[in-house]
Amino acid sequence: MPAEAIPKILSKSKSQFIFALAIWKYIVAVWLTIVIIAGFAVDIPMIPILEETSRNLVFHVPMWFSMTFLFFVGVVYSIRYLNSGNMEMDRMAASLTKVGIVLGICGLLTGSIWARFTWGTWWTFAEPKINLSAMAMMIYVAYFVLRSAFDDPQKRAKMAAVYNIFAASTIPFLLFIIPRQLPSLHPGADGNPAFDEITAPELRYVFYPAVIGFIGLGLWLTDLVRRSDILSEKLAKPE
Repeated sequence: MPAEAIPKILSKSKSQFIFALAIWKYIVAVWLTIVIIAGFAVDIPMIPILEETSRNLVFHVPMWFSMTFLFFVGVVYSIRYLNSGNMEMDRMAASLTKVGIVLGICGLLTGSIWARFTWGTWWTFAEPKINLSAMAMMIYVAYFVLRSAFDDPQKRAKMAAVYNIFAASTIPFLLFIIPRQLPSLHPGADGNPAFDEITAPELRYVFYPAVIGFIGLGLWLTDLVRRSDILSEKLAKPE
């Protein structure tokens, strides 16, 4: 094989690899589009109190699942940074956490809209689930406040990684354990029927694909944020 042909072969292989990586994003886009259309179009029986608002299950709950998934994957990257000192691990942890916060805020907003139609109020401090969820978001916002407090990249990454481990450890308690121990209007708490008891089978067929779709969307957005951060770092470097 001529030596001059090797760069062309490597360039072609790289292009094919990049194209293969891009395919999953198209799959996520089509998948999530189908899920959203199905969430509005599928016929469902009228569930007492929830009625048509039960369709929000396809958006609200998968957003929380995706947020939790991204937060815990972010912790894995924080631990990998502490073990290796590789700044790319810190960048991935920050990108995953940033997108996780966005999905969490969307989960709060869809939950507030749901509360307005089922509980008659946008927000109530008597409901532990929604308040503890907001507290979880504030803990993660503090993660980025902490990052902004350090100019040295290594020190910033190390402190952020340690804090990220702490933040993730609060999620099971704030979102799943404590709310179930307190009086609540939320399904699955204080004797209220859980969603698996009142959810129409037709919605379940859309709900599980929605979880997969929103996780895929979260990973897609994470990749965009990571690349944006890399570009910003390059532009910030002096010539």
